[in-house]
Amino acid sequence: MEALIPVINKLQDVFNTVGADIIQLPQIVVVGTQSSGKSSVLESLVGRDILPRGTGIVTRRPLILQLVHIDTEDRRKTNEENGIDGEEWGKFLHTKNKIYTDFEQIRQEIEAETERLSGNNKGISDDPIHLKVFSPHVVNLTLVDLPGLTKVPVGDQPKDIELQIRDLIVKYISNPNSIILAVTAANTDMATSEALKVAREVDPDGRRTLAVVTKLDLMDAGTDAMDVLMGRVIPVKLGIIGVVNRSQLDINQKKLVADSIRDEYAFLQRKYPSLANRNGTKYLARTLNRLLMHHIRDCLPELKTRINVLAAQYQSLLNSYGEPVDDKSSTLLQLITKFAAEYCHTIEGTAKYIETTELCGGARICYIFHETFGRTLESVDPLGGLTTIDVLTAIRNATGPRPALFVPEVSFELLVKRQVKRLEDPSLRCVELVHEEMQRIIQHCSNYSTQELLRFPKLHDAIVEVVTSLLRKRLPVTNEMVHNLVAIELAYINTKHPDFADACGLMNNNIEEQRRNRMRDLPSAVPRDKAASSGPQGGSVSDQSDGGTGNWRGMLKKGEENVDRSGGAHTLPASPQKGHAVNLLDVPVPVSRKLSAREQRDCEVIERLIKSYFLIVRKNIQDSVPKAVMHFLVNHVKDCLQSELVGQLYKTALLEDLLTESEDMAQRRNEAADMLKALQKASQVIAEIRETHLW
Repeated sequence: MEALIPVINKLQDVFNTVGADIIQLPQIVVVGTQSSGKSSVLESLVGRDILPRGTGIVTRRPLILQLVHIDTEDRRKTNEENGIDGEEWGKFLHTKNKIYTDFEQIRQEIEAETERLSGNNKGISDDPIHLKVFSPHVVNLTLVDLPGLTKVPVGDQPKDIELQIRDLIVKYISNPNSIILAVTAANTDMATSEALKVAREVDPDGRRTLAVVTKLDLMDAGTDAMDVLMGRVIPVKLGIIGVVNRSQLDINQKKLVADSIRDEYAFLQRKYPSLANRNGTKYLARTLNRLLMHHIRDCLPELKTRINVLAAQYQSLLNSYGEPVDDKSSTLLQLITKFAAEYCHTIEGTAKYIETTELCGGARICYIFHETFGRTLESVDPLGGLTTIDVLTAIRNATGPRPALFVPEVSFELLVKRQVKRLEDPSLRCVELVHEEMQRIIQHCSNYSTQELLRFPKLHDAIVEVVTSLLRKRLPVTNEMVHNLVAIELAYINTKHPDFADACGLMNNNIEEQRRNRMRDLPSAVPRDKAASSGPQGGSVSDQSDGGTGNWRGMLKKGEENVDRSGGAHTLPASPQKGHAVNLLDVPVPVSRKLSAREQRDCEVIERLIKSYFLIVRKNIQDSVPKAVMHFLVNHVKDCLQSELVGQLYKTALLEDLLTESEDMAQRRNEAADMLKALQKASQVIAEIRETHLW
């Protein structure tokens, strides 16, 4: 199982090549306050001085440190291949294949790389530095060194430096595949440890937290860390390990880490003999190695699933970017044909990508026809905007200077045309709504159906322009047809329409029934023949003029009580003042007054006729307008779209320009391809683990 850690290192290398952190690999994250001894613990594990030193905040970028144990054969092979001579060396990711055998240069490179990105004002950055150290004296580990927790900004540090560092630490330790190494100095109160506090926020059960107590040799005289190391003060599930760091004097005097480890062992034997074999740097290294191996074993199944899912996603993404274009002529024709087909499929409801959040395409056009347009027509009142006085005025104007015995037909035609004309605006609005939806389908096809077009923004814009132009050309033609449909209805008022004749007959019967009811209600002293012949015009004359129950003039028989529908009598204008000349043409004729029985009857007959005929026309318009829109706009565009696109765009002179990819498309394709290769390689690495029975 020891080989699991090199496998994780190999996976880390794979993802480092593409600069991605989409996979959270198992690693040990070192957390602690400033000057708690974090850097000393790491250097003890490495066995070399590699980290920058100084006062205040020194670690200002995450350092991902991979320790790789090498044997004699690997060391000899590497030395021969790279022309170097040394048993230990390091490599940075940002310096590519450069090998460092001088660890002082590694420390200087860390300082230089930190200042390059974070500046020299003690600011921090979350962009990590990747360092691999190869040595026969280390165990296989992957460690992350983070800036130390602080409370007060120093020098030019930003005021929110505490929050920045805390957020950076939480980002790394929130990784469920990480082990938290919480470092606390022995000469501080363990109960107030900031490292343990922040670790518990993301790992409340303590299953991923190991505590390290540093500076055991610096405790006050007469005190010791026995209770702390035994877990009596703050229990930690994975354990508490004490270590002794090099002092600043040791560092200044260049004391070797190996010598420091020997002194540490002697101190533990002298001060904590019963705990010496469970503390110290060497025991810490072995413990971390064991914990990391077990943790890797537990994480591998989920890691494998995550890699496979991402590989499928990036394969799909790469497919959407398409391959580099070789045959531009064929590619252009394919894209044009596919767009035209998807546009038509969206109208017909057979598109591959069905919208689930809102109606679109043919479904919305159907909704416009039968819901929006249909309800709008049904809401139009047949007598809307028409008062009783308007009807009476039309009747009187149609009779001229002579009183009429019958209601003139011209008044009915005049008024019904006025009402039918009101159907034109909703009909034209229906055309406009369908035209807008046809425009929206273009964007729908671009976003969902033909993503290849996004590779070629100029081709996309050209297709949009051609389709928009085609729709724009068909709009006036369709509007003209709809206008003509209304004009046709206005051109000839067909009073012999079967539905209209039936309505007239039904009204005649109702009027006759009402007349008989009134005669029954008359006093017995009044002869019924006189009652039947009474009125402004004789009933016998009216009866003789009937051509049958279908003749609408027969409605003149109806008599009702005098009702003023316009709101009652109005006051006449005041008489001109005495002594002034009067222009009779300027004196308004009183048109709002109490109507006579004859006038009331004539108006109601006209109103009933208007309503009956209007409903017939409205039914015709509600049926014919959608058909006209489908024929002149929707179907015409469907039938001509392919030929229009080919005729406008499929030209040799336009090939090069139209198939020019967007500037970032090639880069995104390369990045997706690199990521896919990395994921496939990672999948192979995990497969090798299964084959070698490491998992």
